[in-house]
Amino acid sequence: MNAKSRRTEILNRISQQQNPLSASALAKDFQVSRQVIVGDVALLRAEGHEIIATARGYIIAKPSENNSFVGKVVCQHRPEETKAELLTMVDLQVTVINVIVEHETYGEITGGLNLAKREEVETFFQKVKKGEIKLLSELTAGIHTHTIGCRDKEHFQQVQQALQEKGFLYEENNA
Repeated sequence: MNAKSRRTEILNRISQQQNPLSASALAKDFQVSRQVIVGDVALLRAEGHEIIATARGYIIAKPSENNSFVGKVVCQHRPEETKAELLTMVDLQVTVINVIVEHETYGEITGGLNLAKREEVETFFQKVKKGEIKLLSELTAGIHTHTIGCRDKEHFQQVQQALQEKGFLYEENNA
């Protein structure tokens, strides 16, 4: 199979999956290195395909009726509170699209999360616990921004309120 055919098949497979598809699994299926798959996905993105890389693998960005309003919340908390923060949001039927931190050397760093269910949060934290991934918020004294998908603005405000009640929202007097 040539590279162009492989990229077409990669796009088809990612598009048809309900769950994220890892670069390692694709590499095994196509008998190439993981880095070849990463390069293929980069080329597919350059062609305009909305492929998102999460800690669990690749997905295609799909609009959802539950995510018709997208907003940002700025949070600050200790690393051990991250799971509770994420569960607070997904329990309110929010999709946590990403986490963004501002790094003094690299500027803005964004990590794709796309967490919408408790099981997805649990899988994410299994990887954190194994040391497979680090929390970006650890780079910034816990200050970070989440982009979240909500039903509407009122739903977004309810999520903000819940985060504030639990002490997860960043406030100037926290600094």
